[in-house]
Amino acid sequence: MTKTELGRGERVIPGLWRLRLPLPWPVVPHGNAYAIAAGDGLVLVDCGTNLEGSFEALTLALTQVDLSLKDVHTLVITHAHSDHWGQARTILDKTGAELWLNPNLAHARSAYGDPEQALQHHFEIGIQSGVPEAPLREFLEQHRGMPSGVDALLEPEHELVNGVSIPSDLGDLHVYETPGHAPSHVSLFNAEQRLLISGDTLLGRVSPYFDFGFSPDPLGEFLGSMDTLEALDARLCVSGHGRPFTDVRAHIDANRELLSQRLDAARAGLNHEPQTALELIPAVFSEPLTPGTATWRLPETLSYLTHLKRLGEASRAPDPASSASRWIAAQP
Repeated sequence: MTKTELGRGERVIPGLWRLRLPLPWPVVPHGNAYAIAAGDGLVLVDCGTNLEGSFEALTLALTQVDLSLKDVHTLVITHAHSDHWGQARTILDKTGAELWLNPNLAHARSAYGDPEQALQHHFEIGIQSGVPEAPLREFLEQHRGMPSGVDALLEPEHELVNGVSIPSDLGDLHVYETPGHAPSHVSLFNAEQRLLISGDTLLGRVSPYFDFGFSPDPLGEFLGSMDTLEALDARLCVSGHGRPFTDVRAHIDANRELLSQRLDAARAGLNHEPQTALELIPAVFSEPLTPGTATWRLPETLSYLTHLKRLGEASRAPDPASSASRWIAAQP
């Protein structure tokens, strides 16, 4: 893996350090893990992906803020995506730390437990969404055999669910289940500092992504998670990507506004004529689809359509001329 960055560590507030770790994706060049002082050691929140140089990047980031991996006694995973838990097995083996993780892991088992099954899942979603078979098979062949970025498919030693808290020198870190981005997603809140550790549910920039196909309504779940985070009244947020920020309520409102706009665009698109999810993408995002954006835009569009279906505003029917489904606006 060609790295454009090295690991980098910095103190956010006393007892909390941001560990910026490089990622191999041009549009997402780094992700964050966090070290938190806790008794005679550290809580590590997330740990980066598992690719060449990833472990060295993490240890370098810790060293830069005078911390050591050997002091990690608790590993907390905000959600089971490769850039957040990819080298969890390596960390556990080297530290003997306890693993805290949400148990809703069907999406992770599909993505990392059986690579061929995961490719087939993407193929079926693509075909049903109107993606032509030839470029879809070419895309899948390009991804067959690529490293997953996950060193092992793990089960939680301790379950991160509502009502659980993790002690730290900052005070207890209270767990809130915040699905939508991923079914396994949780956020942590410390009331004394009014500190929110948001994972990828709330980022420094509005960039929604939904792990589609593993829950009934990812968009509805995400909007519910926005309500959960708003009620906490945090004044400082540290997220899975980007810098810490303090205008937490403004970021929540910005997410709601963008998602509302895109949902309205999906409604308007369906009002013209029945369409496949693929055909609807340009209307939702006001830009043409490209190979580089397809893997992000398609599941997001499907999440809007699924949400409209649950609201009774849309339905899906097979296209008799193809293997795709067409989405239809509900009749008033």
